Amino acid sequence: MYSRALESGKKIFAVAPMMDWTDKHCRYFHRQLTKKSLLYTEMVVAEAVIHGDRNRLLGFNETEHPVAIQIGGSDPGKLGQAAEIGAGFGYDEVNLNVGCPSDRVQSGTFGACLMREPELVGNCVAAMKDAVSVPVTVKCRIGVDEQDPEIALSAISENVFGSGADAIWVHARIAWLDGLSPKENRDVPPLDYEIVYRLKEKFPCRFIGINGGVESLNQAVEHLRYVDGVMLGRAAYRNPALLAGVDALLSGGSDRQIIVPEFEKVIEAMAEYAQEHVEGGGRLSQVTRHMTGLFSGTRGARMYRQILSTRTSRPDANANVLWDAFACIDLNGNKEGLNAA
Repeated sequence: MYSRALESGKKIFAVAPMMDWTDKHCRYFHRQLTKKSLLYTEMVVAEAVIHGDRNRLLGFNETEHPVAIQIGGSDPGKLGQAAEIGAGFGYDEVNLNVGCPSDRVQSGTFGACLMREPELVGNCVAAMKDAVSVPVTVKCRIGVDEQDPEIALSAISENVFGSGADAIWVHARIAWLDGLSPKENRDVPPLDYEIVYRLKEKFPCRFIGINGGVESLNQAVEHLRYVDGVMLGRAAYRNPALLAGVDALLSGGSDRQIIVPEFEKVIEAMAEYAQEHVEGGGRLSQVTRHMTGLFSGTRGARMYRQILSTRTSRPDANANVLWDAFACIDLNGNKEGLNAA
């Protein structure tokens, strides 16, 4: 995937791994809006992959392809084993988390704190590469705490590429592990896109993707002038309709074009999927909680969100609730919140 992208000059668009958000229901929903985007799981700890309920943790719908599993850990042996398990489930890529700043990640000595141990990260990547034939990638920050970002990012990149990594995705912020909460670490540290652009200049034959603060496809297009891929996180989750413009963009479409999703087809697919989930013992809200932002900027969106927020948690809730919510939407109304914003 990444070598082909580099050879052809084609860009990759991805939806970032986000804890508590990008579960299998979210990814299935996003796939209804974009067929070409690379989707990521939430981070799964290597120990859980090895010893936990694998079907629950790793199961996904075939429709989700291309889909990558993100794994957290710092033990090369365990990461190699977890990568092999993930690849065995059919994931198209295995990604190592070197960027998450949460307290529970720090206590496990992995995530963003691994920015301080580039040689260990390289060993982890090598073990994962030895275990699987699918691409192995890394998602990192530009540094942590008092590190010099130029030195820290360069050291990580040299070690992971030297160990065979197929790509590196860089969240263009330092993570302040001492003094900021995980939420604050998503916004407070200033963005430094230029350092990622310089990393691409240093590694012109390696895949470098950028992440952090990208709010629209127009911004994504600007980044793609300098790097090989762009990854959206919260913007794609909160305004998922923008994903409908990705496929046209990757096929050479105008970066200014507003692509309005075929909303009725999306709702139809999700209603069928949600009903199967409910009949299998799941709750409707587990699916629909990812869909509340679909109609941002469209007349009737407030009532749509209200119905999804109040009625989907009832014990007898089924897919009809989703259709009732959709009936509140005026598709001829204001669509200012769609993908060209």
